[in-house]
Amino acid sequence: MATFRYRAIGPGGDVQTGVMDAATEAEVVAHLQRQGSMPMRAEPTDRESWLSALWHAEFTAGASLRQQETADIMRELATMLSAGQDLDHAFRYLHETAPNARVRAMAAGLRDIIRDGSPLADALARYPRGFSRMHVALVRAGEASGQLAPTLSRLADLLERQKRLATSVSSALIYPCLLIVVAIGAITLLLTEVLPQFVPLFDQSGAQLPASTQFLIASGAFISQNGVFMLLGVAVLVLLLRGALRVPRFRLAMDRVLLRLPIVGGLLREILAARFTRVLGTLLVNGVSLITALAIVRDAVGNHAAMAAVDAAAASARAGAGLAGPLGEARVFPPRTTHLLRLGEENAELGPIALRAADIHDERTRVVLERMVALLVPAITIIMGAAVAGIVTSLLTAMLSLNDLAAG
Repeated sequence: MATFRYRAIGPGGDVQTGVMDAATEAEVVAHLQRQGSMPMRAEPTDRESWLSALWHAEFTAGASLRQQETADIMRELATMLSAGQDLDHAFRYLHETAPNARVRAMAAGLRDIIRDGSPLADALARYPRGFSRMHVALVRAGEASGQLAPTLSRLADLLERQKRLATSVSSALIYPCLLIVVAIGAITLLLTEVLPQFVPLFDQSGAQLPASTQFLIASGAFISQNGVFMLLGVAVLVLLLRGALRVPRFRLAMDRVLLRLPIVGGLLREILAARFTRVLGTLLVNGVSLITALAIVRDAVGNHAAMAAVDAAAASARAGAGLAGPLGEARVFPPRTTHLLRLGEENAELGPIALRAADIHDERTRVVLERMVALLVPAITIIMGAAVAGIVTSLLTAMLSLNDLAAG
C-alpha cells in the first residue's frame, strides 16, 4: 500500500483535497468516483528520485500519452461511433492500428474496462497519466447528453488546436535561439582560440596594448581556464531554479514577473488567454457546469498567477456573481478577454463567446510571434556582428600599434 495525495471536485462543485492509502492511482480514482466526486489528480506523496522518475517516464508502459496521440484516439473514436460502431469495436480497431506499444496497451486496457460495463468516462479516469480531468469531464458530459461522438470530435479539435499553438510558438523561437547559440559560440571561439594566437607576438614586442585588447585577452584566458566551472555553475543554477519553482510562493512571484515583462509578457498573456478561453468554452458548450469547468481550467492554464485569478473567479461564480469581474481585477489576461467574457455572461452565451475569444487570441498570438521574431532576428544579428567587429577592431588596433612601434 502507498499513500496518495488527491484533488477532486465534489458533488457540490467544491474542490476537495486529501490523502488516501491505496495500491495504485487507479484505486484512488475509482474510490473517489464511488463517492460521487470527479478526480482531478492522484499522485504518491513519497516522490521518486529524479533518476527513477526519468526512467519510469521514458521507459515504462505507464508513461503518459503525447497530446497528438490523445487527439488521434479521440478523433478515431468519434469517427467509429459516427459510423455506427460500438465502443468495443472502436477500441479493437484502435488496438489493431496502434502506432506503438504504449497506445496499444492503453487501448486494450480501456476495452477491458468497457467490457465490464463501465462508461467511457470512468474507463478514461482509470488512466490519469493518459487522459486528464478535462478529457474525462467532456466525455462524461457527452455520454450524459447522448452526444458522445460529436463531443469526442470537439475534444480532438481542442487538442489539435492546442498542439498547433504550442508548435507555432516553439517553431517561431527555434531560429532566434539558434542564432544566439551561434553568436555565443563564435565569440567564445574568437576569445579562446583566435586571440591567444597573437598573445606571444604581443609579449615579445613589449608594447603597451590598448585597454580593449587587454580586456579581451584577459576575458579569453578566464573563459579558457574556468569555462567548465562556468557551465557547471549554470547547470547548478538551473537545478536550483527548478527546485525553487516548486515552492508555490516563489512560483507565483515568478509567474507574475513574467507576465509584466515587456513584449514577452504580452505574448504570455495572449497564450494564457487562448488556452483559458478555449478550454472553458469547450467544457461549457459540451454541458459541463461553470463551477466544474473553472476547477478544470484552473490546472490547465499552468501559470500560478492565472490559477489564482481563476480561483477568485470561481469563488465569485459560486457566490452567484460573474467571473469577468475578478478576472479583470487580477490583470492577468488581456482586457479583451474579460470584455468578451462579460458579454457572454450578459447574453447567456458564455461558452460560444469564449470559443470566439479563443480564436481571437490565437490569431493575436500568431501576430505577436511574427512581430517578435521579425525584430529579434535582426537584433541578434546586429549584436553578434557588433561583438565580432569589436573583437576584430581591437585586434587590428593592437597590430597597428606594433607596426608604429617597429617604424619608430
